Amino acid sequence: MSNKLKVSLIGNPNTGKTSLFNELTGLNQKVGNYPGVTVDKKQGVSKLNKNTSALITDLPGTYSINPTSLDESIVLKSLLSNDPKDIPDVIVLVADVENLKRNLLLFSQIQDLKIPVILAINMADQMNKKGISIDVKALESELQTKVVLISVRTKEGIQELKQSIADFSKLKTPSNFKSFYEKIDAEYFTSLEKVSSRFSVYELWLMLTKNHDVNLLSDEIEALKLFKKDISKQKRYQHKETIYRYQKINQVLKEVYTIDKEKASDLRSRLDKVFTHKIFGYVLFFGLLLLIFQSVFDWASAPMDFIDGTFADLAEYVKGVLPAGIFTDLLTDGIIPGIGGVVIFIPQIAILFLFIAILEETGYMSRVVFLMDKIMRRFGMNGKSVIPLISGTACAIPAVMAARTISNWKERLITILVTPFTTCAARLPVYAILIALIIPDKKIFGFFSLQGLTLLSLYILGFATAVVAAVILHKTLKIKSASFFVVEMPDYKLPSGKNIFLEVFEKTKTFVLDAGKIILAISIVLWFLASHGPSSYNTVEKDVTEQYSNSDISNSELEQKIASGKLENSYLGVIGKVIEPTVEPLGYDWKIGIGLVASFAAREVFVGTLATIYSVESGDEDTTTIKERMASEINPKTGKKRFNFATGISLLLFYAFAMQCMATLAIVKRETNSWKWPMIQLIGMGVLAYVSALISYQILR
Repeated sequence: MSNKLKVSLIGNPNTGKTSLFNELTGLNQKVGNYPGVTVDKKQGVSKLNKNTSALITDLPGTYSINPTSLDESIVLKSLLSNDPKDIPDVIVLVADVENLKRNLLLFSQIQDLKIPVILAINMADQMNKKGISIDVKALESELQTKVVLISVRTKEGIQELKQSIADFSKLKTPSNFKSFYEKIDAEYFTSLEKVSSRFSVYELWLMLTKNHDVNLLSDEIEALKLFKKDISKQKRYQHKETIYRYQKINQVLKEVYTIDKEKASDLRSRLDKVFTHKIFGYVLFFGLLLLIFQSVFDWASAPMDFIDGTFADLAEYVKGVLPAGIFTDLLTDGIIPGIGGVVIFIPQIAILFLFIAILEETGYMSRVVFLMDKIMRRFGMNGKSVIPLISGTACAIPAVMAARTISNWKERLITILVTPFTTCAARLPVYAILIALIIPDKKIFGFFSLQGLTLLSLYILGFATAVVAAVILHKTLKIKSASFFVVEMPDYKLPSGKNIFLEVFEKTKTFVLDAGKIILAISIVLWFLASHGPSSYNTVEKDVTEQYSNSDISNSELEQKIASGKLENSYLGVIGKVIEPTVEPLGYDWKIGIGLVASFAAREVFVGTLATIYSVESGDEDTTTIKERMASEINPKTGKKRFNFATGISLLLFYAFAMQCMATLAIVKRETNSWKWPMIQLIGMGVLAYVSALISYQILR
């Protein structure tokens, strides 16, 4: 592992680039952010041969090095980096065997950057089925580079690709651009070339058209400004450049690439007729959603019960083996119940991510985008808005970032603002525990789970609210911008088990670790606030004992009253009593109010917060589960269960609408470059949540 090469994977969306990245790196991956932006930067290490390893970077999918969206611009910035250390040693351009012409446009542009490029043509196992044949040797000769036919699904050509990467120093770095610019305006580009001797004319052309000045000297910047004045000429020349590139690509493919439709045995068109049908397409999509949310409850119930009981047993075991004291109380009443409130929902979150990964892997998600475009346009968005809205069922943060593929600023802004209404995985713990408490575990027609249908209705409510909000924003936002819609329709394919596993593993791990850090910190703070208090806190035990000295109550009942009294007189109790008048009309007490406030850091903190509060309050040595503690909580004013139907529905609606995620607000601020829009989100969603919860509780109580 003496030599670690820097390799970048580049390609159009849906060419299998990320699948190749997973195949090359396996679990040796890490996900970070590009400097200054919130787009995921996926990197991993791959052992190419006995002596050489490579640091592989999976760049965002792009159709051109002249991108139209913010997400795609990351590719250009990575290849025209200010730091030479960031520039890759070799680029692997991943192409789709069926869309080679369009893929070669990007290849042609990348090659002009004078970085060695390997063309990896994916889905080679589909060539016979598609009636496609390629003369690889002739294509290599025409493109003056290494061409490798691969299939990530069958692992065909992967070893050859690894060896080609290791041997990158043998590759040529020809230039295509000179022949183009001489046809466009030789005098113009000759003058541009004189701006700097340190960069090629093509690099200067990219800096000029995309306003990306890479480490230019002051005199070079001034010289480039003169060229930037004539924007109309830039656009004309860029258009001509694309035409000339495609002319050359057509000449190359005419000699080396053939498709015999008579030999093709393709099911794609027949499947598309069903999945994109104006009636059956929507029926199938809704049916899939119903299946997903039924599965989230039915499949996850057994492992969730096991995890719930395990954490309860763990807290009881720790309390039994460790000496009584502050540290033991912190573990058993703070940390263990708090973390248990997150870990218990891993099965449901993993199942949700599993279905989303399968839909993306098979190519079905692109059909959903196409299907929904006409509908979404009526509400001020376009078909691409569906991806953030569906991604929002996992997490609003990457979903907001996914809106970067929308080139129209107004449609992109609307999508960003309404995406947090869709039910994210962080809401799932709150929904799951509340639904389990207030909705009977019954089957309708012997098949449909009533709890699963309730969960589905909450997801539909979130999506419907997002659509209504989009209509309002579309009518009120006075932003003029042109709109167009282009979507890639990939082939249907069998999902890769490895890709799905990595996707579910990575997203579930990220969710649990990110939530876990917040939960652990908040659990410790809450435990301290609940276990300490002002002077009145220290006299609770004496006062309660004297109050019930003549009463015929058991020791366990007395301990419970002492524990409840201490909690009410703790710092946490004092804070809760202050906010209680605000939340009481919604059917909540001060304990639930504390949960609401704490969950502004992250929605999923709500369950962990209540678990910590009820653990501190309980004087019972036999630790009960989180669900049992919430189910047994009594409203002292009515003597009935605190989490009744009215309170449960009120809480469900509050969490359905409230913007309780500081991280999402921070991302919206970064994506919109203003605090104006996240503040509008926070206030607007907060008011809607409070009013909805208030009305529902007052009607149902």
